[in-house]
Amino acid sequence: MANVSIDVQPTPNPNALKFNLSVRVVEQGSKSYTSKEAAAESPLARRIFELDGVTSVFMLGNFVTVNKTGSASWDDLVPAITDILQSELG
Repeated sequence: MANVSIDVQPTPNPNALKFNLSVRVVEQGSKSYTSKEAAAESPLARRIFELDGVTSVFMLGNFVTVNKTGSASWDDLVPAITDILQSELG
């Protein structure tokens, strides 16, 4: 199982981060989820929503953008999201 390369980039929104990946997460079009229930079709998005503070997940091509609540900490979320991406896509 190969490791997925992940490059985390800030966005203009301090409550959103872009996770650039070395593999595609969506073959065509984009996927946007605003709740765990809405993400039922996507095991990857569903797992990210299990983290406290996640408010939306957007996937396009080879990146995932995650939005969080203002009170959630990226220091807690980034390692957890990275672990999920590695385990789901690696």
